[in-house]
Amino acid sequence: MGRIVSSLYNSCHMNQTADQTPVAQEAMVDAVLSASRVLVAIAARSLADAGEEVTLPQYRSLVVLASRGPQSMAALAEAVAVTPATASRMCDRLVKKGLVRRRSDRHDRRQVRLALTETGRHLVDTVSARRRLEIATLLETIPSETQQSVVSALTHLAQSAGEVPEQSWSTGWDL
Repeated sequence: MGRIVSSLYNSCHMNQTADQTPVAQEAMVDAVLSASRVLVAIAARSLADAGEEVTLPQYRSLVVLASRGPQSMAALAEAVAVTPATASRMCDRLVKKGLVRRRSDRHDRRQVRLALTETGRHLVDTVSARRRLEIATLLETIPSETQQSVVSALTHLAQSAGEVPEQSWSTGWDL
């Protein structure tokens, strides 16, 4: 999240238009930071409620595999902004928990692809459903005349970060 906010902050400062003052940019960064704290808290609660001992970075890896399909270790490491060695250790733990599986690539048997197991998919779906419910409850407090602006701003933020829309996720990626 820090990398995204930093990228957003730098992008805002480099792309300032005449009507965007540094004060307005700072206010936007502050608003995103505040919102990120709320969303991280919701993510942590929904993950804790699932009863699995999975860290937020491990869960993020599961979400990447759910949303983008099977990945090489290098691609997963890049997607979650960790080194390949860190991704490998993280995946070792997820494999031991039965949430991820390793398979040889169909086209190049020297390459290993990582994919969710059925248990991993169930965890992502359960946590996402809990998170969706808590976020929906929170968003009900936003006045209706403001809601479209919130949707637009958050959609742009997610697109800037390269996030795949949740409704685009496949339910059965094939290795």
